[in-house]
Amino acid sequence: MVATAATSSIFPVTSSSSDSGGRPPKNGGSPANLGGFKSKQSSNGLNIKAKAAPSKINGTVVTSTNVESVKVVENGSTSQHHPRTFINQLPDWSMLLAAITTIFLAAEKQWMMLDWKPRRSDMLIDPFGIGKIVQDGLVFRQNFSIRSYEIGADKTASIETLMNHLQETALNHVKTAGLLGDGFGSTPEMCKKNLIWVVTRMQVVVDRYPTWGDVVQVDTWVSATGKNGMRRDWLVRDAKTGEILTRASSVWVMMNKLTRKLSKIPEEVRGEIEPYFVNSDPVVDEDNRKLLKLDDTAEYIRTGLSPRWSDLDVNQHVNNVKYIGWILESAPQPILESHELHSMTLEYRRECGRNSVLQSLTDVSGADIGKIADGGFVECKHLLRLNDGAEIVRGRTEWRPKPANNFDVLNQVPSQST
Repeated sequence: MVATAATSSIFPVTSSSSDSGGRPPKNGGSPANLGGFKSKQSSNGLNIKAKAAPSKINGTVVTSTNVESVKVVENGSTSQHHPRTFINQLPDWSMLLAAITTIFLAAEKQWMMLDWKPRRSDMLIDPFGIGKIVQDGLVFRQNFSIRSYEIGADKTASIETLMNHLQETALNHVKTAGLLGDGFGSTPEMCKKNLIWVVTRMQVVVDRYPTWGDVVQVDTWVSATGKNGMRRDWLVRDAKTGEILTRASSVWVMMNKLTRKLSKIPEEVRGEIEPYFVNSDPVVDEDNRKLLKLDDTAEYIRTGLSPRWSDLDVNQHVNNVKYIGWILESAPQPILESHELHSMTLEYRRECGRNSVLQSLTDVSGADIGKIADGGFVECKHLLRLNDGAEIVRGRTEWRPKPANNFDVLNQVPSQST
């Protein structure tokens, strides 16, 4: 019906029948039906069906017959009006606009009524990585797709990629819970008191590395630890199979971002975060072995490491994930080629600024580097320090032989043409 009305308003319908009174046209004129209005032309003026009382407008006298004609007389003479032109026959655009608006509103209503829930079990509930609160509001869950630029030479995601996923979910957890103030992961009360969270200890166990195109599901939650600490745990699964890929546990304390000194948790802040604490054991068994300090006698030393501007976070110190990359800078190349990182324990001792210059030290425990590819698990000790000897991070890593299907990527550099 809307389309018919719109069409008739654009293309007037011409009829050869007589007018409503059944009289033939005067002076040989032909009647026309224009857009539903009947009119006829005579030599005495423009006659249309209308009812109007005689009136005078700006010196022009308009006289009207009772039903048939209106004669325009100006200055005592009769003016002859020409037939309607193409311009005069243009439709009433308001009708067309109303029709188009009606169609769009109806289409929008149908669009909003569609059910967009996933239809297949392998489709993600959270395809865009926004995340959501689950398990009575205590656990935050977020999905990540492994991108092509997040994998290394062995076709699997790097340890830095996994650590970035852990950090992202921690921040999104605070944000989704409504606790994010103006700071980077700080609650409103923390912002008032210039407090920030800093990590002091991190334990990570990687059971299997995801590959390009895999989708991982990361769950994270927080618990109390000690009097002035908070523990955050993560569990990373394959989103399709549910297989556990990575487990991680960390300890965080508060620091005053102005004085750069550690702080107790104020009662106002404790009241904000305690409702979200989960009473659970760490997802990774705590490794209580002491992390030994390395010195200049270390087997492998890499010097001249310095942060770039992009390595700093919004709190103006180096992001803790960057430290992991620096630690591995001094790891022996044969280990990196034949083994993959299985677990690591890190102790963060102090922060690092943009003008710092660092050294990375590594010792390999009881292994012959020349025969490393034939061995089993390998353990390394690490130290990241400033040039003046101040310690930044102590660490211990454990490496396992790479799966057989990863060795085909080694030694694939094309030989030079002769």
